Amino acid sequence: MSNTRKEWTVLSMIEWATSYFQDKEVKSPRLSIEWLLAFVLDIKRLDLYLKYDRPLTAEELEILRPFVKRRAENEPLQYITGETSFYNSVIKVNSSVLIPRQETEQLVQLICDEQKQNESLNVLDIGTGSGCIPIALKREFELWNIYACDISEEALGLAKENATSNGVEVEFFTHDLFSPKLSGKNEKFDLIISNPPYVLENEEQTLDLEVKNYEPHLALFCESSQKMYGAIELFCTENLTQRGVVYLELHENYAIEVKSIFDLKKWSTKLVKDLDNKDRFLVATRS
Repeated sequence: MSNTRKEWTVLSMIEWATSYFQDKEVKSPRLSIEWLLAFVLDIKRLDLYLKYDRPLTAEELEILRPFVKRRAENEPLQYITGETSFYNSVIKVNSSVLIPRQETEQLVQLICDEQKQNESLNVLDIGTGSGCIPIALKREFELWNIYACDISEEALGLAKENATSNGVEVEFFTHDLFSPKLSGKNEKFDLIISNPPYVLENEEQTLDLEVKNYEPHLALFCESSQKMYGAIELFCTENLTQRGVVYLELHENYAIEVKSIFDLKKWSTKLVKDLDNKDRFLVATRS
């Protein structure tokens, strides 16, 4: 992005940066510059099409230049702008937390659809990361008592910020899901939710550069589905009410394996597909 060019417009920037990102083999090159431009101009991405001839000011270009450079190195767009939309919320993100995915929005929608008749529930999200799941649920169900835990203090700090900025109260606390007992917490939960690390370590080379190089490995990778979801099953057995329900996001390749972990312990289980028709969610009820 040369400083000597007399005038950049929205259109000329989109055209130049799309070509630049293509040369750098950046994923979704046109979407990338549209996303960054819309953020800098504080407008919706679709509204760029109404402002193609609008000149970019020197101040806007100063903000945009480092963004373009970072994107050219495959840094995720959400980390560059520092936020993303999720379900009914705007969630701040940084490299200490996973970027919320569409599949996780579908998990929230599944819970809302199945539990909407329950006015008051005790709910726990384990491995909460940015706090996107409990915040979205609390915005939908004000009377639910919602708790969330994570092993990462950095993640919990950001999750608390997100709860405040979205105007909801969620009780966050530090906990390792591999420890079934919750110290200092006597209550049982009606719902336990988790989108845990579920990519196997030997799958790292199959991931996109922007995931592999930027997102926190602690939140991405697990040693085995058996170890991860076996620990979650033990945790839920210890902390769920008698007819409580567990909602889990899964790796589609290991969904049957995860279901069998709960089936063997006599849970009532079902797999639910995501919008791409992949086995993505497990719903398990204590018998």
